Amino acid sequence: MTLGTIRDAMEFGTPRLRIDRLLPGDAQALYAYRGDPVVARFQGWRPADADAALAFIGRQPGEPSIGWFQRAIRLREEGALIGDLGVCLPAEPGESVEFGITIAPAHQGKGYAREALQEMFGHGFGQLGWRRVHASVDPRNVACLTLLRALGMRQEAHFRESLWLHGEWVDDAVFAMLAREWQAAQPL
Repeated sequence: MTLGTIRDAMEFGTPRLRIDRLLPGDAQALYAYRGDPVVARFQGWRPADADAALAFIGRQPGEPSIGWFQRAIRLREEGALIGDLGVCLPAEPGESVEFGITIAPAHQGKGYAREALQEMFGHGFGQLGWRRVHASVDPRNVACLTLLRALGMRQEAHFRESLWLHGEWVDDAVFAMLAREWQAAQPL
């Protein structure tokens, strides 16, 4: 799989959304929702200010590559940033692809996260040949647990007080799905 193919597959759209690169002009919006204490509670990264968000955008690789990279989630018509999708590509083909998703509070509850992830799974399991995806989530994040289960992911683990996050030990639940499970769940 070439980086060009990965880039093309990791820039996609749905009828309501466009997933593409974060741009310097997204810094204020990124800071606004990622800096929100309600959102940041379950996130490992919280920007201190808009300059920190801009620096984060500047550190994103020009092309998706091995390791973590972030994609913008935008409303298709307006182009407004409403969230971001993190993807961690493994060094070895066939290893599990990790992901995380964040949606701004004003846009939560509208099905955007589910829509973006369904499209990402379709591209990943189809065009990119991913074998497995997984996500790590704080089990107190009930909305995220509900989303992952609705997508057909299964909980594989629940680690008690395994992460030090924002001054406290927190649990970590791991959800996963295999390509064959995704494909079996798709309508004919």
